[in-house]
Parts: sequence; C-alpha cells; structure tokens
Amino acid sequence: MKLLERHRTPHRPPPATPARPATPARPATPAPPDASRPVARPAAVSAGDLGLLLLRMTFGLLLAGHGAQKLFGLFGGEGLTATGRGFAQLGYHPGTFFAGLAGAGELLGGLGLAAGLLTPLAAAAVIGVMINAMIVTVPQGLWATDGGMEYPLCIAVVATAVAAVGAGRLALDRLFRRRDGGLPEMAFAVGLGSLGAAIVLAVS
Repeated sequence: MKLLERHRTPHRPPPATPARPATPARPATPAPPDASRPVARPAAVSAGDLGLLLLRMTFGLLLAGHGAQKLFGLFGGEGLTATGRGFAQLGYHPGTFFAGLAGAGELLGGLGLAAGLLTPLAAAAVIGVMINAMIVTVPQGLWATDGGMEYPLCIAVVATAVAAVGAGRLALDRLFRRRDGGLPEMAFAVGLGSLGAAIVLAVS
C-alpha cells in the first residue's frame, strides 16, 4: 500500500530557471582591404607645381637680370652710375641711391621668386619696385609700345598671384610652416610693397 501511495504522489516540476538576458550582438568587424586592389596615392609633384616653377623661374630670373643690369652693368646694362642719372631725370634724388634700391629690389626679389624662398617677402620687394615703375610710366598710357605701364603691371600681378597661391612643392619654402600661400600672404606682399613704394615717393 505504501508503495502504491508513493506512486500516486503528484509529480512536481522543477523550479523554473530565470532566463538570462540576451547578449547584445557584436558589431561586425570590417573586412580588411583587398591587398590585390591598388591604393591611389597623391602625386608628389603635380602639373600645377611644374607650372608654378616655370612661371617663377621665368619672371624671377629675368627680373633679377634687370637688377644686375642696374647694379653691375651686366647683360648689356648701364651700371649704377648711369642708371642713377636716369633716375635723377625722373625725379628720384639722389638718383644713384634710388637706382641702387630699385636694382636691389629687382635682383633679390627676382631671385627669391625664382627659388621660392620667403615668397611673400620677395613678392613685396618686386611689387614695391613695380609700383614706382607704374607711376613713372602711367602718363604714357597702358601699352609698352607707347612707353606705358604694361610691363611693370604684369610683373606686379604675377608677384601678387605667386604670393597668393604659394610657390608650390618645387620651392625652398617647402621647408617652412607657412608655405602654401593664402590671403594673409598676399595681403602682406601687397601691403608691404605699397608701403615701401609710398616711402620712396615721399622721400625722393
């Protein structure tokens, strides 16, 4: 009887185990790049850099040659004494001093542009000389065939543009922090060049 009663005892189910919270899904790991696919890398030297080098070298070296003509009589120039007399006739007194100042601005500014070294400062030297040249030639009009301001205007614009865009990768300014040009560099070149030209006009 006891065995029968034991079999009649109702079966109790085991206590329910609390459900574990679902583990959040891990974000999928991005697949590594395909090694067989070539990775595009920017060119070390662009066509723009080569164009800037050509522009800087042409204008800079020719302008430096003009300065050497005034200072040393090279490349068929008249030299400092004769150039000074010409400056005196234009109203710059003492003529030799201002001829030397103009020649130094052309020589150093031209070499600086050609090498891409301290480009805003080199551009300022060129712009200052060219502003005075434009003031002297503006009474004859625009075109160089009439003795006008065409030539110094073009050089001043080129110097301003190089200061604005920078000398490019093929320049010594790549060694310095501010090497890519910009509005501050352009404003510095134009402002300093204009100030220098104004001082020369005031004291001559």
